[in-house]
Amino acid sequence: MGHFRLLVIGNGVSAYGSYLNMVALNVFIYHVTGSALTAGLFMAVRLLTNVAAGLISGRLVSRYDRKRLMVGADLTQALALLLLLIAPGGARVALLFALAVVTGACSTLSQVALRSSVPEIVGADHRARANGLLVTGRSLAMIAGFASSGVVVARFGYSTAFALDAATFVVSAGILFLLPVRTRAAAAEEGDGADEGAGPSAYRVLLRTAPLLAVMVAVRAVDGLGSSSHNVALPIYSDSLDPAHPATFVSQFWATWALGNIVAQQLCGRLMNKSGRTPGERAFAVGSCVMSAAFILVFTGLPTVPAVAAALVAGMADGFTEIVYVSRLQAAPDEQRGRLFGLSASAENTGFGLGMIVSAALLDHFAPLPVVAFFHGLAIVLCAALLAVLFRRGGTYARRRAGQPAGGPAQDTGGAPGREAPTAEGHST
Repeated sequence: MGHFRLLVIGNGVSAYGSYLNMVALNVFIYHVTGSALTAGLFMAVRLLTNVAAGLISGRLVSRYDRKRLMVGADLTQALALLLLLIAPGGARVALLFALAVVTGACSTLSQVALRSSVPEIVGADHRARANGLLVTGRSLAMIAGFASSGVVVARFGYSTAFALDAATFVVSAGILFLLPVRTRAAAAEEGDGADEGAGPSAYRVLLRTAPLLAVMVAVRAVDGLGSSSHNVALPIYSDSLDPAHPATFVSQFWATWALGNIVAQQLCGRLMNKSGRTPGERAFAVGSCVMSAAFILVFTGLPTVPAVAAALVAGMADGFTEIVYVSRLQAAPDEQRGRLFGLSASAENTGFGLGMIVSAALLDHFAPLPVVAFFHGLAIVLCAALLAVLFRRGGTYARRRAGQPAGGPAQDTGGAPGREAPTAEGHST
């Protein structure tokens, strides 16, 4: 795990730059153009690129060396930022939209490649612990990036923010390049790089052979809807609580959520690594229900302490489900893993982007609580349906096992609850 911890540091450094830049770029494009529409179009272009890049990234990481892809993605983003720095003022608006495409595509590619590589870097038995370290690093980077963005831009200017971001990508690429890690299965490295069935039909076949994973991906997409609703609603709700200090509750919420997220990731990663067992679909569904219910509670008008406690629970459940979900997808064979994470990235970004648009429109007419409750309620309903199917399958499997003669051979193991064929999806509990 020593090499992987260095990788986590490099990934956290680049994530810090990304979150810093997320704020700086959005403010900068409005500062340059003076148009809220242009700023909105910039965000839309980046989000659409994220969605499209998910499916393309899934194919790329299934065919090519993932370490080289991640290094190339980091260096490409650094180069794009440097070009923006040296470009004349008149060309900057066009370059900003090009930068939205580059950063959206490269960030998605890096995420898909890294998540697909974790079992090969640390071993399948340690993937839950590794996922906890990765998400903890990114959570800390998010806090630092958002917290320092205003100070960096205000004190040193946009150019310094962009240069700092470019430097973080170079640092990340350098660490990745120097680390002696294997990111693909040995059999894949010995092959010729061909990705059989790499067309759109490959995703259809994958979903047919892994229906439970397909439902988990759908849950994550709906979670994206819920996440966008509370992101849009939080400033409005915070302003209604204290118009004189509208940022107070928002900052309290995100600080507490981040704390719960980090604590859950560390605890779950250690416990799963120690027990050697990774929770599966049932734990994911229950965790998602708890997370959505806690987010809804935040907007019910509770006093500050209970509301912050609900935010803490939401963060912990969010961290838990993130580790369970990523670890579950990583149980798939190496040749399927890249497409699964690519599909997941597209689904999550689609849900989040659609939710941002719809929830913003609804909040013009409704209070935050019903909007957040509606979107997170969809996730709860879907998770409840998934649990019902899993428990039904569990009962059917138990009856079949009970009906076997004593000492008789086990049958129908491929239909066990929460377990697909081991060669197709690995195992879950």
